Amino acid sequence: MLLRCDITTRFTGDVGGFELDASFQASSTSIVLFGPSGSGKTLTLMTLAGLLAPRSGHIAVRGVTFYDSRTGVNVPARKRNVGVVFQDYALFPHLTVRENVAFGLKRPFRPLSTEQRRKVEELLELFGIAALAGQRPHQLSGGQRQRTALARALAPNPRLLLLDEPFTALDQPLRAKMREELAQIQKRVDVPMVMVTHDLADVEVFAQSLVAFGHGRVLEVLDYRERRSGGESAGDILTPLFEAANGNANESG
Repeated sequence: MLLRCDITTRFTGDVGGFELDASFQASSTSIVLFGPSGSGKTLTLMTLAGLLAPRSGHIAVRGVTFYDSRTGVNVPARKRNVGVVFQDYALFPHLTVRENVAFGLKRPFRPLSTEQRRKVEELLELFGIAALAGQRPHQLSGGQRQRTALARALAPNPRLLLLDEPFTALDQPLRAKMREELAQIQKRVDVPMVMVTHDLADVEVFAQSLVAFGHGRVLEVLDYRERRSGGESAGDILTPLFEAANGNANESG
């Protein structure tokens, strides 16, 4: 089993509390967390990354326990070896493209090894940003920033890649191009992926397993690729999920 997640928690904000109850498991290498804003998708992704701590439950990736409230296990984010790409890419503005990509490989007070430097250069070539290696994020286009963020996330050879609405900041024509690029790169690097989205086009391209969220909980877990290959239309599969999740907008997620 690639991913097991069974967590509950409560988040408190200016507009009140938000209860999250996310329970699902999936064995495919491309998992999409799908649902409207406010359904708990991003909060779940952040708990997988170790950036938020649930109140109780269990998280395991590829047989490795990340969190278990019963036994007291809570592996810190820096030790989970999980790559994360945020909506705004979160690049370091004072670092060059090459330095951003290399950041995940750095150890305190130690320079990169020859092998690590080679890995950085290979990623720059793979993502088509080698010519931009000396530039800083403010000099890049949206697609170039995304490629840099993806390369940085993949540099440490993560056991899992987490993407939070990765195409939201791009205009429509560029979204289609970047979806195609990411799909090809995922095949080449062979890293399992969990993607948060509410975009049907993302579901069509990336979903093998589809985890549908609504009202702060998992509504259904589907083998999306199998159902599509069986002749069901995207609308037939997704419309009931939209209806079940409709009306929840309590919290960004």
